[in-house]
Amino acid sequence: MLTNLKKLREDASISQKALADAIGVSQQSVNKYENHNIEPDIETLIRIADFFETSVDYLIGHTSVRRRIEEVHVFELNDHESKVMEQYRSLTSKQKDCVNVVMDSYSE
Repeated sequence: MLTNLKKLREDASISQKALADAIGVSQQSVNKYENHNIEPDIETLIRIADFFETSVDYLIGHTSVRRRIEEVHVFELNDHESKVMEQYRSLTSKQKDCVNVVMDSYSE
């Protein structure tokens, strides 16, 4: 079930014991989660997702989106606005910061 647990743990350079201590389970439990011998309860699953700042969906392999799922606000956008959003989303973090500074200067 926890398709990406071992990857997340190894990418963070965290031992099974350190993860176990952080989420309140035994090291043996973490080992069993990683080897698909047992599955955690939902509360533990949420603690793991919170620890790695990801989503339960990513942990279980339901999505390839590694970041935490953010709240989404629904807007009705016209074609031009949709294109602008697509372009914005393709920018690097630094480029987005620059665009945000420009937009903030117009709203002051």
